[in-house]
Amino acid sequence: MIEIDDVAVELGGNRILDGVTTTVDEGQFVGLVGPNGAGKTTLLRTIHGVLKPDSGEVCVGGDPVSSLTSKEASRRVAVVPQDTTLSFDFPVEDVVAMGRHPYRSRFAGSQSAASDRERVEAAMARTEVEHLADRSITAVSGGERQRVLLARALAQDAPALLLDEPTASLDINHQVRTLELVRELADEDGKTVVAAIHDLNLAAHYCDELRLLAGGEIRASGDPEAVLAEDHLEAAFDTRAVVSAHPVTGSTYVTALPERPAEREGRVHVVGGGGTVSRLLYVLSAAGYEVSVGALNEGDSDLETARSLGLDAVTEEPFAPVGDEARRAVEDRVRRADATVLADVEVGAGNLANLRAAREAESVVVVEERPFAERNYAGSDAAALYRELSERGQVVGPDELLSAVEEAVAASGERPSAETE
Repeated sequence: MIEIDDVAVELGGNRILDGVTTTVDEGQFVGLVGPNGAGKTTLLRTIHGVLKPDSGEVCVGGDPVSSLTSKEASRRVAVVPQDTTLSFDFPVEDVVAMGRHPYRSRFAGSQSAASDRERVEAAMARTEVEHLADRSITAVSGGERQRVLLARALAQDAPALLLDEPTASLDINHQVRTLELVRELADEDGKTVVAAIHDLNLAAHYCDELRLLAGGEIRASGDPEAVLAEDHLEAAFDTRAVVSAHPVTGSTYVTALPERPAEREGRVHVVGGGGTVSRLLYVLSAAGYEVSVGALNEGDSDLETARSLGLDAVTEEPFAPVGDEARRAVEDRVRRADATVLADVEVGAGNLANLRAAREAESVVVVEERPFAERNYAGSDAAALYRELSERGQVVGPDELLSAVEEAVAASGERPSAETE
């Protein structure tokens, strides 16, 4: 659907794009990722035909964009810009109706007008902005304007859709809903979507493929797991990151590490299992902490991760409940740790002993991605233990793990030791 062949673009004497070559198949959702200034917006504008490349060529639907009239190009490509500022004082419905301009002519009859109205109403319904129809576009919020401009693009009914940071002005709820809709447009409507997305984890979860841009060049291309490799990210963003699978969605998940010395003082014990702590183990280990984990059953993917990282792990037989010996080993590591991390693990009768052992911790960090009630299979005892640990410690999301552990370790160093007491 979209072919980009050796495209170079200079602006103000600076080479913004340099020999970019890639293709996007019909019905594919491709994300453009990369640092600020990488050329993502410039590439979108070149695909749309707003910018003429200094060399190379862009084709949409088999025809060079440069050979298409403005109306012809708009019938093939619809755009949702990053800048949602609109200075004119039109009602929202009129703004969405502007998406039908490429199809209008002086000779259009009432049947055409009725079809236009139907498409406008359908686009507003799909983006959930019908209730804003009569309001001025200057009187709605930035997030609402973003959805109005998406509705305008849908009303345009073009087979290709370009989005420049479509979630930039939205809260997390509307970010997800917007990308779910875009994913649906590709899957069900067959639209070809190219979107510049700054959030790597959202891009990995929703896109079929990614293009990693840096320095005006495509540094990596393919599925999210291949593109978001740690060496690619370090080269493009000049930062260290840990890449793992998200424990809930299974999609590629990137955690940026702070620019601090790799080695730091502090011992951390991690309680989890069932694939819930692999990412946490990578992050804590890469951050320089001495990490232990357990108890984990043989065959657990978290145990495989721990062994690959050379971590101290308390183990139990496959499918066996945590026995007394393993529980005592966990308690010992918890007592010796400066901080204990309780992951977003499912708790049943077999691993309830891990929660009991965590009560020995002086500093607790509880990583919560799902309400505990959704993963509690051990009844009121487990609920009471979890509540106690949550009240004593910090409850954080996975992205706040490092800062919370740092605080917990620092607090542990300030407490008097048992010998001093």
